[in-house]
Amino acid sequence: MSNFDKEMQEALHNFTIECAELLESLESGLMELEEIDNPDDTINSIFRAAHTIKGSSGLFGLDHIVNFTHVVESVLDAVREGKLAVSSDLIAALLPCCDHLNLLIAEVAGGNVQENLEHTAVGNALLDVLRPYLNSEAKPSSHAVATREQQDGNVEAMAGNQEKSGNWHLFLQFNEDCLRDGMDPISFIRYLSTLGEIVDLTTFSHAMPEAEKMDPESSYLGFEIILKSEADKHSIENVFDFVREGSQIHILPLEERIPYYVDLINSLTEDNAQLGELLLKSGVITQRELDEGLKAQKNQAENTQASARIGEILVEQQVVQQPLVNAALEKQKQIKDNKARENQSIRVDADRLDKLIDLIGELVISSAAVSLKAKENGDAALQEVSASVISLVEEVRDSALQLRMVQIGTTFSRFQRVVRDVSKELGKDIKLEISGAETEVDKSVVEKIGDPLMHLVRNAMDHGIERAEVRAERGKPVQGTLRLNAYHSSGNIVIEVSDDGGGLNRDKILAKAIEKELIPANANLTDSEIYALIFAPGFSTADQISNLSGRGVGMDVVKSNITELRGEIHIDSIPGQGTTLKIHLPLTLAIIDGFLAGVGESSYVIPLDRVVECVELPLNDSCDYMELRGEVLPFIRLRQLFKKQGATSRRQNVIVVEHLGLKAGLVVDKLMGELQTVIKPLGKLFGHVQGVGGSTILGSGEVALIIDVPTLLKFQEQLPKAG
Repeated sequence: MSNFDKEMQEALHNFTIECAELLESLESGLMELEEIDNPDDTINSIFRAAHTIKGSSGLFGLDHIVNFTHVVESVLDAVREGKLAVSSDLIAALLPCCDHLNLLIAEVAGGNVQENLEHTAVGNALLDVLRPYLNSEAKPSSHAVATREQQDGNVEAMAGNQEKSGNWHLFLQFNEDCLRDGMDPISFIRYLSTLGEIVDLTTFSHAMPEAEKMDPESSYLGFEIILKSEADKHSIENVFDFVREGSQIHILPLEERIPYYVDLINSLTEDNAQLGELLLKSGVITQRELDEGLKAQKNQAENTQASARIGEILVEQQVVQQPLVNAALEKQKQIKDNKARENQSIRVDADRLDKLIDLIGELVISSAAVSLKAKENGDAALQEVSASVISLVEEVRDSALQLRMVQIGTTFSRFQRVVRDVSKELGKDIKLEISGAETEVDKSVVEKIGDPLMHLVRNAMDHGIERAEVRAERGKPVQGTLRLNAYHSSGNIVIEVSDDGGGLNRDKILAKAIEKELIPANANLTDSEIYALIFAPGFSTADQISNLSGRGVGMDVVKSNITELRGEIHIDSIPGQGTTLKIHLPLTLAIIDGFLAGVGESSYVIPLDRVVECVELPLNDSCDYMELRGEVLPFIRLRQLFKKQGATSRRQNVIVVEHLGLKAGLVVDKLMGELQTVIKPLGKLFGHVQGVGGSTILGSGEVALIIDVPTLLKFQEQLPKAG
């Protein structure tokens, strides 16, 4: 593969990534339009996103994407210019277009850059829904840019015949003395015809004096010419070089050609964000016109202490139309925004980042080995250097993990669309409230939590929130509320999915569980234990089968996915008021701070965020509990739990751990201090082992098990009931 092909593939890859981000911005912006009071900035942002996708697609020759996006962009442009009002129907028509663009971009990302006729047919159906909005749009009035004399009262004469084909519109008012100077205006017009076809020529006599004051050697006639030519503006301008002084010569794109030059401006990839340079590069002004405009701007600043913008001056000098200046201003803003984003962030492949985390994990293990050797040798200087290295490794570790942290708000915002679509499908009025969107979590956790959250959200809407008439009968607002919230707690991230619906039916769940023989008929369970039964495989209390998951259907899969992330899910429900599901997840899946303890010849690591304190085991150790500051603290003896043989240490210790308000003491032989722990998965063979969350390699090369504190505490809580 040639370097050119590689560069093209890399550019195409970056294009698909950028488009995915732009489409996400486009969709979230559309969702906001109906909710905000002043939508101008959002509308401009949405338009820029669509326009950037179209322009970038054109650079790669993806005409099918360009054609589809052009119609979407035209509708958004009409909204931006105030010709179309924002409405729920319009947004409902635009949102499927976002989905279709996602599909087209995904095809390109998959290596298929050719048009798919099936996708084109689907896209045409979507555009058929949009086109009526364009057809109903009020057409802008056609304004020809004329000389200053014509603007005073003779515009009509200048604006005729623009429906004829052509691409340049010329307005010529030659110097009154040009005939005396030997310059024949007709000769210039005749020479102009060598550059192309003069489609239309109109003369006007607004500058002609009364007959008795007329000088036969003076030039009074003005000319309006429509020229069809492939020549650029600079070449056309050169035709009139010898007669320019004292003449008024304006060369403008024909009004029907303005969209072409707007697209040309938007396709520019220039780094220079100066307005004049953008207009110059697109060919709508010449260097001479730009220089004169800058000179006028400078003179104005010197004379009035306040200079007008260069765009305003160029329009005033009638060398460019306002729509083209607007397009250049929009492009200028886009370039500045892109540069700002580039300065703020850099895109790194996830694989490279994962490799960095793995290497830092190995560095943590190696630094622990160095520290151990330093202690064994008893070299104080070496121990000091080792401690410094470990401190730096901790900082590198924290910084590297921070690179993988992303705000969960991006995931939450995707559900705005889900809530909108599903609520319409169900015939319910439901709003989504998001809080804690700035909460950061490991990217790998975010990627894996999306599906469980989707299931919980759809469940809450389908079977949690009642229909409007039922809510009205119960004295509730007709509009139901679904809430997504996230926050940090004790080294974990907590994600809450809550609704203000009817709540879980405790008795119905209990009866269903007994019917399915999940629990004995005489079981005495707390409310939280009963609610947890909905996570049993195949459990459902839904009376009817719905195309959306009923509360409980597939909840075992939700719990399984969360468990794989070393997380937990809990339910709080109040009948008639609503239900809240809390998901507790670790902030990161790679490296944690741990506390090392020994039992016999083996070592165990307890996550440091679960450790409350360490105390000495009382001498009377026959009991499985102790009193700790007025509280009863139950014991979990790791020696018995893991069936360790050998003599018991004469002096044992208790590590007090806590999770969600539950406390217990882990009885160990010795305390070995804090350490950084790289979590290694145990593999499928050990998937059935309870109370172990993974393994790690110590500095000595020994493998230590990482204790799963929540599972052990849950086990400890159930022991009295079992006895």
